[in-house]
Amino acid sequence: LALNPWDVVLCISGTIISCENAIVVVVIFYTPAFRAPMFLLIGSLATADLLAGLGLILHFAFVYFIPSEAVSLLTVGLLVTSFTASVSSLLTITIDRYLSLYNALTYYSERTVTRTYIMLILTWGASICYGLLPIMGWNCLKDPSTCSIVKPLTKNHLIILSVSFFMVFAVMLQLYVQICKIVCRHAHQIAVQRHFLASSHYVTTRKGIATLAVILGTFASCWLPFAIYCLLGDYSYPALYTYVTLLPATYNSMINPVIYAFRNQEIQKVLWTVCCGCFSSTMPFRSRSPSDV
Repeated sequence: LALNPWDVVLCISGTIISCENAIVVVVIFYTPAFRAPMFLLIGSLATADLLAGLGLILHFAFVYFIPSEAVSLLTVGLLVTSFTASVSSLLTITIDRYLSLYNALTYYSERTVTRTYIMLILTWGASICYGLLPIMGWNCLKDPSTCSIVKPLTKNHLIILSVSFFMVFAVMLQLYVQICKIVCRHAHQIAVQRHFLASSHYVTTRKGIATLAVILGTFASCWLPFAIYCLLGDYSYPALYTYVTLLPATYNSMINPVIYAFRNQEIQKVLWTVCCGCFSSTMPFRSRSPSDV
């Protein structure tokens, strides 16, 4: 096959994604202090994005060096599983942040840990089921007329994935609206209790809302173009359209570690310890609430 520059860009993107998220996975896995629900969910997101990056690399390698229909189904199944798990993990993080604010008094309890494990099981169970569909026969290899813009996925399969994405996005949007309301209310209460100036209250509220807007805006700008094109596109359309909408979706997995992991003070301390020993590895952790976005 002639080398497609878009495939090369996707492979490079996958390499960067893999390196970033591998750092997060290793830090969380080998740090005993990171066993709180917040870090488990961040670890789930990093694992999903790591698999997505590896999937992009393997897809490039198998297409150009080991072309095979069976291998193609495996790599596409891995990509579907990993990207679905990534989007679902973002939803679980949003739910966790909302509950940490809504039920602040009972958040640090055994029930929260149990709920976290249930969300992780549901997230990865559903993602694996979606990823197994092409391997189990739901593909267009025998009937090209049923192909979607992402071969060998069928049009129906891609529609289900797209509709699922829009449902996840709608829930996240609603939850972040509620989080904004709670943040504004808390900031106002603190300002009244401590006799802060109105300008201080305004700055605090604006900062919190701006952070939430960046989180949701990044997610939407990365995934919405591809999700919309999955519903409207057809397999007969030029492949260029698929690449142009798919590439920003991969950038979401590249940005996630920066938003959800590298901004966390505890993870930053561990990274500095590993890199230059600026902090003592025995330094006690003061885990912040997931609501500190």
